[in-house]
Amino acid sequence: MPKIVVLGGSFGGLTAAFELKRLLGSKAEVTVVSDDDRFVFLPSLPWLIMGWRKPGDITLRVSEILRPKGIGFVHDGAKLVDADASKVITVKGNELPYDHLVISTGPSLAFNEIPGLGPEQGYTSCAFTLDHAVKTGEIWKSVLEKPGPIVLGSTQMVSCFGPSYELAFEMDHELRKRKMRHKVPILYLTSEPYLGHMGIGGLGASKLCMETEFAEKDIKPLVNQAIQEVVPNEIRLKDGTKIPFKLAMIAPPFKGVPAVAPLGNPRGFIPVDKNYRHAKYKNVFAIGVAIAIAPPEATPVPTGVPKTGYMTVKMAKTAAATILSDITGKTPPQADELSVVCLMDMGNTAALMKAYPVLPPRQSSYTKKAIWAKWLKFGFERYFLWKMKQGLSQLP
Repeated sequence: MPKIVVLGGSFGGLTAAFELKRLLGSKAEVTVVSDDDRFVFLPSLPWLIMGWRKPGDITLRVSEILRPKGIGFVHDGAKLVDADASKVITVKGNELPYDHLVISTGPSLAFNEIPGLGPEQGYTSCAFTLDHAVKTGEIWKSVLEKPGPIVLGSTQMVSCFGPSYELAFEMDHELRKRKMRHKVPILYLTSEPYLGHMGIGGLGASKLCMETEFAEKDIKPLVNQAIQEVVPNEIRLKDGTKIPFKLAMIAPPFKGVPAVAPLGNPRGFIPVDKNYRHAKYKNVFAIGVAIAIAPPEATPVPTGVPKTGYMTVKMAKTAAATILSDITGKTPPQADELSVVCLMDMGNTAALMKAYPVLPPRQSSYTKKAIWAKWLKFGFERYFLWKMKQGLSQLP
């Protein structure tokens, strides 16, 4: 019986595992490997920071949702992928042989590339993991109790900009509700060449939309910036500018996870074909943040291309269908061009952002601000958590 190992228990890993088991049933053994037994609905982490969600509202127990589907779970981290021998070696020393491997490990948050960056060894906050978001929420509470300047944004080599934008809008909205916005300066610091670039050259009128919203809300933008270092209560840019802060939520550079980085490019991101098959190892697939996508343009300060949850789920389904074709001898599926759909919370409203394909030139691309987009984001949170809990990966 073919053995399929899936590394990662988030959007891509769970979708791939559920799809593989649904398509292959008893014809294959599917095992998920993850050092975290929690599935976290990552798009809701800004709401958790704001105090609008609790951890239990947006998490599921991975082992509990895999078991009813007959999918194995190894609560352990991957230490090394020996692709020549087709086996995964875990942190605890286990060896897991595979016939097919799906890598959905997400990013390694490279705080160490900038001195003083990060919530553990440095002085800044983060919104990319549940534990980091909880810590950021505590600092946010301290700002409400004793106001001070806020800096939000993204460093060089970041490939996920959305949460920083959302928090800028959400914090502005909450501070205005409390009649204290005038006591808290908000600065948006980013490596993007312009507001709304998002690492993909913008989405429709995203530049105009973000510039207008920031101007109306008195959020000061500082674009095209690279951070030199962070010291207590101060960010120092490479151009010599010094920025004071009480709360600094700064997205760090992204790299590939060490266990799989040797299979990738110099940043550790994995080259794949249109069906997400590794360029060299034909029984290895990679999806989500783990894959390499070249930026659409050179920017003065380097940025990465985002791989959203929507994109990752699409990749997972294509990879699973391709593995099915390998095992059954059928023709592999024709992969669609990747598109991006994003719902950005803006405090008292939201925006729907779409682009097809992800990289320009595009067939269609737009940004639309509307209150219905906020309700759509609320609904999608509930829907996706329910879908994952039931293991219904075949649903949209």
